[in-house]
Amino acid sequence: MAGHYFDESPERKSEQRVVTAQLRGKRMSFYSDHGVFSKSGVDYGTRMLLDVYQFPETEGDILDIGCGYGPIGLTLAAETTRIVWMTDVNERALNLAGLNTEKAGLFNTRIMKSNLFEALGEEKFASVIANPPVRAGKETVHALFEGAYDHLLSKGTFWTVLQKKQGAPSAKEKLETLFDSVDIEARKKGYYIFCAKKN
Repeated sequence: MAGHYFDESPERKSEQRVVTAQLRGKRMSFYSDHGVFSKSGVDYGTRMLLDVYQFPETEGDILDIGCGYGPIGLTLAAETTRIVWMTDVNERALNLAGLNTEKAGLFNTRIMKSNLFEALGEEKFASVIANPPVRAGKETVHALFEGAYDHLLSKGTFWTVLQKKQGAPSAKEKLETLFDSVDIEARKKGYYIFCAKKN
């Protein structure tokens, strides 16, 4: 069995490569590898999510949960003096995120291993952003939504992307049971970008 990008230790032999992408108007490059999400390049959903993301008005750190090799967290860290936390359960992805942080010369990131929010304790964030691991199943995605709400500061925002065929409408319904407001910030090619706000 080849394994999944949400496994702790990918079985596939490592074979690093460099991928480049234009993200939020800036050319970014990242080390990628087998056994991580979107290894061949930054996927459309992530690009779209980054394009429309807005930093929160409230002060506080940012959390990129399920960071993979780091395209979301590092792109945002390059734009802000806030601390950007980057977590993943996949050890290879975390190693790559560390390499990519060094490559980008960034010093405002915290990279740590965590299965969803397990290792984050009582930490609270001004914003949580995620391209969720839909292949891990609806239960995992909904647990991510619940954890995001619990780990947001008052007035905090949760940003996420889902395809219609991956259950975007039912995801919106779930978000509406948790958050005080849920907006569709963009919709294109079957992808939905949601911003959920906590009062």
